[in-house]
Amino acid sequence: MKKTNFAIAIAALLPIAASAQSATDAYRLSGQDGRGTARFMAMGGAFTALGGDLSTLNQNPAGIGVYRGSEIGFTIDINMMNNKSSQIGQPLSMNKTHADVNNFGYVGTFNIDSEIMKTISWGVSYGRSKSFERQYSGYGMGLNSSLSNYIALMTDGIDPYRMMFYDNQSQLPAGLNLSTPYNPYQNSDINWLSILGFSSGVINPVVEVSADNQGNPVSYLTDMYNGLFQHPQQGLQGDPSQGTGEFTVRERGYVDEYSINIGGNLSNMIYWGLGLGITDLNYEQETYYSESIQSANVPAGSSPIDGIREGNCDWELNNARKTTGTGVNLKLGLIFKPINEFRLGFAVHTPTWYNLTTSYYGNILYGDEYGTQLNESTDDAYYDWKMKSPWKLMFGAAGVIGGRAIISADYEYDAYGNMTTSDSYGDLDYVNQDIKDYFKAANTIRLGAEFRVTPQFSVRAGYAYTSTNVKAEAADGAIEVVTAGTNPAYTLDNDVNSISFGLGYRFSGFYADAAFVHRNTSSKYHAFSNFKDYNGEWISSPTAKVDFNSNQLVFTVGYKF
Repeated sequence: MKKTNFAIAIAALLPIAASAQSATDAYRLSGQDGRGTARFMAMGGAFTALGGDLSTLNQNPAGIGVYRGSEIGFTIDINMMNNKSSQIGQPLSMNKTHADVNNFGYVGTFNIDSEIMKTISWGVSYGRSKSFERQYSGYGMGLNSSLSNYIALMTDGIDPYRMMFYDNQSQLPAGLNLSTPYNPYQNSDINWLSILGFSSGVINPVVEVSADNQGNPVSYLTDMYNGLFQHPQQGLQGDPSQGTGEFTVRERGYVDEYSINIGGNLSNMIYWGLGLGITDLNYEQETYYSESIQSANVPAGSSPIDGIREGNCDWELNNARKTTGTGVNLKLGLIFKPINEFRLGFAVHTPTWYNLTTSYYGNILYGDEYGTQLNESTDDAYYDWKMKSPWKLMFGAAGVIGGRAIISADYEYDAYGNMTTSDSYGDLDYVNQDIKDYFKAANTIRLGAEFRVTPQFSVRAGYAYTSTNVKAEAADGAIEVVTAGTNPAYTLDNDVNSISFGLGYRFSGFYADAAFVHRNTSSKYHAFSNFKDYNGEWISSPTAKVDFNSNQLVFTVGYKF
């Protein structure tokens, strides 16, 4: 197949995804799960105006000013997850249970003999703000095209000889000026996914034939590429391709925050707090994506110069990725209590400034009906980068009814569209623009209630809703979503809903709380981005809906003195 100049122009519009980080990486690593003590989670996390709980050290630091004494506490969380893929040929449900230490901390309070400054409190706490643990799979996704065609399109214009390996100068083709030994992964700026696809035979350069001086036919490689999937509009001989895809995604890791807070009580009316958060991030991802294609454009031989032929093939792309790092943020909060029965709360969180290190590698296994078997892997990649997470703004109100009941409500604004990335050379402007194109602010509403049945025993309930932070254009596939490295897949989340209830018991300074939290969100898995093919038509990638449901049992024990 020979591609037109129009096709070259279309391909030139595609972003070159040679960067080591992307907007989807920043998206994946940001966000929080709303974890904390059992009381905090039972009441939906609506504590911006309440305070007096160890969780508020990570939410509204002014909550520490509400303390009249000291406290130490410890929380564990048992999370039972069910992840189900649907809207594909073969839906699949997967279950996983894991336990976390949600929170532990200490608050110390000093009474001051002053009419204005009643108390000064300080506190330290550990909190697991996010768990990355999840696994999901899907089978039988119908193919409108192939990931190989997407790779071919982004590779057009690259000399195929620059994606080959050379040990010495004698191996270099005439006219190719490269230093040897030459490794395209290390000695070029070519997208690693292009090199991997070329080396494994899932993309093949278009071969053209011309005549030499004696009129003999001579074959030569162009810098245009064929993917495996043959579209009807391409006008090739044989049947259009058809096939199915399948995927598995495994994620694990966490974001932990260590908080150091100080706050105080002004005239039993204004409570203030300042907090320093130090975060520890560890994220690991393993992905598998495969395609089985009939009537494909398979390699005609073991050399790229052999061209293509029609046949059936199976191939898979495996990726492993790990990101670790640390970050720091600041928090400022106020709680205003004009009367004993009513409180207003306010808190602002700066972005968390992260220093991160990412490593990854990719592998492709290819096989077809003619016996061609290829197994190719990239080099190991390591790079350092920086990320600024969303800043946050919170407002809350809480009321006490009859001295026995509490009702609270929170609003939170998270500025996901303002995330930024950079490296040692400066801001990554193209990644930061993608962040603005793909993501928007998320809005969270939290509601909580508590009723003291007896002086020792309480019952609680809560609800929380967070709107999606993904723009409709990215969620619906109306724009291309660029990823980094050798994994073109991404998953975008929709709204999140959670309901909760719990129990609490107090006795002689000791307390024990329990909570049950059900959280649900649906997401959309994309094997790769939608893209415009050579006829200018928008090609849809294989997708699947994934429902994430979790049931958490949370237990807290502590002592107030």
